[in-house]
Amino acid sequence: MEIRSLGQTGLKVTNLCLGTMTFGNQADKRTSFEILDKAFDARVSFIDTADVYPTGRASYAIAGATESIIEEWLEGERDKVVLASKCFGAMGPGANERGLSKKHIITSVEDSDS
Repeated sequence: MEIRSLGQTGLKVTNLCLGTMTFGNQADKRTSFEILDKAFDARVSFIDTADVYPTGRASYAIAGATESIIEEWLEGERDKVVLASKCFGAMGPGANERGLSKKHIITSVEDSDS
């Protein structure tokens, strides 16, 4: 697996990044763990997620399920991966529960389980 610089951040990441938007909905926890294990065994250590994942249902109730699955899988091993996340999507019906306002970004970071 190739390692590359991530822009000018100083981070080094694998040239492949595992997307996780289906974890917790289309892929249950067991399947998600199997996918994560296979990716990690192949030396992929760059994982992409978002606070609103999983997608596929119009429900705020499952938002964050993907982060919880990743958190459990990473237990005690957080320093072995680079975890990229996004925070633009709607986490609830409120006007400040979406977008890129300072409030929403800080809330998303503070609420992140990973």
